[in-house]
Amino acid sequence: MKKIFILLLSFSLTLFFCQKVELKQITDSSQIFKGEIAGVPVTLQLHYDGIPDCNLYQHFVEGWYYYDKYQKKIPLTGLYDYGKLSLYNFGSKHQQISKQFKERITSPQDVEKVAEIVKALVPKETILFGQDQTEKNPISGSFYLKNKDKAQPAKLFTGNDMIYRYNNYLTLPNNKRINTFDVINLYGGNELISYISGEKGNRVLLYFDHSSNLNACGRCGASEGEKGYRVLYFTKDWNYKRYEEFLTESCMENIYDTTQTKSKDGKTIQYKIRKSDSSPAYTLTVDIKNASATKSK
Repeated sequence: MKKIFILLLSFSLTLFFCQKVELKQITDSSQIFKGEIAGVPVTLQLHYDGIPDCNLYQHFVEGWYYYDKYQKKIPLTGLYDYGKLSLYNFGSKHQQISKQFKERITSPQDVEKVAEIVKALVPKETILFGQDQTEKNPISGSFYLKNKDKAQPAKLFTGNDMIYRYNNYLTLPNNKRINTFDVINLYGGNELISYISGEKGNRVLLYFDHSSNLNACGRCGASEGEKGYRVLYFTKDWNYKRYEEFLTESCMENIYDTTQTKSKDGKTIQYKIRKSDSSPAYTLTVDIKNASATKSK
C-alpha cells in the first residue's frame, strides 16, 4: 500500500510540474540552414559579424557551407540585407579579401551597391538568396562560379533567413513549445506574467518592452520603445490559436504619459491611455490572476 501511495504521489507531482508554463529568452547570432545547389544537398552555417552602420536589418555575415556528401567546409563572407543574403567565397585568399570587402562597406548606400563593390574583388563563388524579397519556403537563390555567367539554382529550406534573432521560447504543458519570434514578431522583450487554464481553453499573459525599430537610425530607432501586454490564446490541449496586443507606451503609435493604478491586492493594474494617432483615449485593465486584459472607454 505504501509503495502504491508513493507511486501515485510521484505521478501527481510529475503531472503538476508538467503543467507549468515558462518563458526563456535566447538571443541567437548564428543559424544553420539546409538547402540545395544545383539539386545537390548542402548545409550552411552563418553568424552575425557586425553592422556597417546602425541597422540590425543590414549586417555582415561569416560562416561556411559544405556539400552534405563530402562535408568539406568552404568559407563564406557576405551581407544580410532585409532578408536578402549575398554570400561570397574568395578562394585561397578568402580571409584577406573578406577584410577588404568589409572595409569597403561602411554605410547603407554601400550595402545597396554590394554587387558592384564585390565585382572588383573577383569572388571565386557567389551564392545569392532571397533577392526577389518574396516570402516563401523554400527561399530561392542562385549560385555563380568565377568566370561563368550561367547561374545554377539554389535553395534554402526555410521561410526566414534572418541570422540575428531575439527568441522568446514559451514552454507549455503537453511537451509543447512556441517561439514568439515565429508567432508574434522578431523583437523579443517578452516577460511571462501569468497563465490560466479553463474548459474553453487556456491563456498566457505577457508583458513586453522592446525596441520600436531595429534600425537605430530609422523612425523611433532611438526611442524608449514599445511597451504593453499580450494575451496569447490556446486550445485546451495547448495548441496556439492567436494573440491580442495592448500598448501602454509606444513611439510608433505616439502613446505617452500613461498613468497606472494597482489594486490593493496587486491582482489588477489599470492604465489610463491618452488619445493617440490611431485610437481615442481608453482604459486598459490588466487582470493578472485571470491572465487577461480588457479595454473600456
